[in-house]
Amino acid sequence: MTAFHGEYKLPGGKLTVVDFDVTSGIIENFSLAGDFFVEPDEVVPEINRTLNGMRADSSITDYRTAIDAALPAEAQLLGVTPQAIGVAVRRALTNAATWRDYDWEIVHDAPVSPVLNSALDEVMTQAVGTGLRKPTLRIWESTGPAVYIGSFQSLKNEVDTAEAEASGTAIVRRISGGGAMYMVPENCITYAIFVPESLVRGLSFEESYAFLDEWVIEGLQQLGIDARYVPLNDIAGPNGKIGGAAQKRLGSGGILHHVTMAYDIDPQKMTKVLRIGREKLSDKGIKSAQKRVDPLRSQTGLSREAIVEHLIDVFKRRHGGEMGSVTAAEMERAEQLVAEKFSTKEWLSRVP
Repeated sequence: MTAFHGEYKLPGGKLTVVDFDVTSGIIENFSLAGDFFVEPDEVVPEINRTLNGMRADSSITDYRTAIDAALPAEAQLLGVTPQAIGVAVRRALTNAATWRDYDWEIVHDAPVSPVLNSALDEVMTQAVGTGLRKPTLRIWESTGPAVYIGSFQSLKNEVDTAEAEASGTAIVRRISGGGAMYMVPENCITYAIFVPESLVRGLSFEESYAFLDEWVIEGLQQLGIDARYVPLNDIAGPNGKIGGAAQKRLGSGGILHHVTMAYDIDPQKMTKVLRIGREKLSDKGIKSAQKRVDPLRSQTGLSREAIVEHLIDVFKRRHGGEMGSVTAAEMERAEQLVAEKFSTKEWLSRVP
């Protein structure tokens, strides 16, 4: 008999805790706990009875389906779902880590070039995966405006290269997927989280997005913003999108999760450089861009610096962490990658 313990905090919900034993591949002595709300009281014992006797190699869907079938019609679950219980079980069985299992480093260094920011993403993800760096939160600071396109996007379809060159806007292809982002340093807040695979073990790809950004949702809500996560990868407010996330998973076991949030927006410049449905500079295009984005400046009235400081504080209080810096070796390797990869025509135009 082997004992297992698992935890999972449902994004926007409560903590789910499961404890159970496994004997000959069968779950026994299952116990559900947490700070959620359930009515009537008999629901929790019924869930415990349902999971007892199930195979430990069942899928999250199997657990969810079994719980759904066992719940009485009058059951009310607040802050917990059958899916969340299934996730907690899988995380227990796969020995997933929790945030506090790690000593976190937080990096907020001086601005570097846009292309160097993307190269550092790759270098630091690799370093975490190989154990050369602690799991890290890094706040980006850039020396100039840039368009970052996803790893699989077409350059010519996404960016007006002539307009970008004329306006001094760098064009960078990042290693993660997702859509194009027009980023002006003073108008956005970008952070990257570098984590080992063990932190998101047992989670689906979609679940890992919300899980890794739960802390920032909490931070925004503390500022009075009605922020929420919209699958697959958006952070949204009442009036539109606040930011978007992207991920890249390396063979080393390191995972890059990065997010860009709009602090402010200049739709005229954005629609000049990005081919947003080729609405370009028409009033319709500008109004459409403004409607889709809900900047933090207009919602809070706070400076960009104050919001960044607040978010770092939230991360520290929730997950721990000490301030650190990019190492000299990491910077050297990133500069090498800029020369060999990120600044080359082959990389930038790999999807023409």
